Amino acid sequence: MNVIQKSEAIKNGLRKGFQDGSSKMAKRKCYGYTISSVGELEINPDEAKVVSWIFERYLAGDSLGKIAAGLERQGIPSPTGKPRWNREAIDKLLSNEKYTGRVLLQKTISTGAVQIENNGLMARYLYTDAHEAIISDEMFMAVQREKLGRSMERQNQIIMKLTF
Repeated sequence: MNVIQKSEAIKNGLRKGFQDGSSKMAKRKCYGYTISSVGELEINPDEAKVVSWIFERYLAGDSLGKIAAGLERQGIPSPTGKPRWNREAIDKLLSNEKYTGRVLLQKTISTGAVQIENNGLMARYLYTDAHEAIISDEMFMAVQREKLGRSMERQNQIIMKLTF
């Protein structure tokens, strides 16, 4: 078996796991959760409070930078243990459907050496009620609408600056 065939066999195995619900990726830990003794995601109460706080502050109008500064002021280390959170980590956290108890698999796909966002190129797999939620669906969707509104606002500002 050559390298390309081996790579395709691995990808096919991963996709089969996505399809039949056996993928270990669905149980991958993220900030706010721990892995139980039986391999299930369960809420880490201290981190869950931070996750909720981040969602609340974003909806209250705080920027990613202001949220990062607030976390640092409170002495809350980043998910990687660093004293400072970066904007990208907060942005990803705000976009992660896992906080609603759902898991979406195959969000990205590999094209050789590069990972790209899967915007309909391949099937994505959504598991509902996969684990206990930290954030309500309503709050999660409100944040997604706010993120979209803020990005549209920035795009319009750029267009206005270019036209004047």
